[in-house]
Amino acid sequence: MKPCVIWLTGLSGAGKSTIAAALCDLFAEVGHPAILLDGDAVRDAIGDENCGHDPESRLKNAYRICRFARMLAEQGFPVIVATMSLYHEIHDWNRKNLPGYFETYLDVSPEVLRKRDPKGLYRRAEQGRETNMVGLHIVVQAPKAPHLRLTNNGDLSEVPKMVRRVFEAALAALGESCGR
Repeated sequence: MKPCVIWLTGLSGAGKSTIAAALCDLFAEVGHPAILLDGDAVRDAIGDENCGHDPESRLKNAYRICRFARMLAEQGFPVIVATMSLYHEIHDWNRKNLPGYFETYLDVSPEVLRKRDPKGLYRRAEQGRETNMVGLHIVVQAPKAPHLRLTNNGDLSEVPKMVRRVFEAALAALGESCGR
């Protein structure tokens, strides 16, 4: 199997981790176990106390994830990445450097993001207890031309349909490069 990286991006609460985990399950079901790189998990695993959530640190962490994804994909694994990494330079780097790259942008309305708020980040930001929130304090650089753009304003019942859509679109675009 040729290498591929399916990159899921969007704001906090967009459903990246949920969809990515289900996508990994789907790859396993068809006989191609995938590796999941979740932005928060990578940050935790590296444990770099000097890497915060300011724009410079976010960019540094995004490049780490890009390079890990490339390393794993070059070993023949399908790699599913779930990370905010909302910087045009990251998307551009990925297109030039990641084998079998497929970018999916999860677009969610601000009202739904605030309602979901799985980590309480929006609530804390509105109370002045959270800074460096992408979409509030840091400008969002949504992908200019994602391979797939999904509006994810629904509830968890929509996840299987969205996962199938990402899976089928990635395989159609990448063919032999990912999972076949």
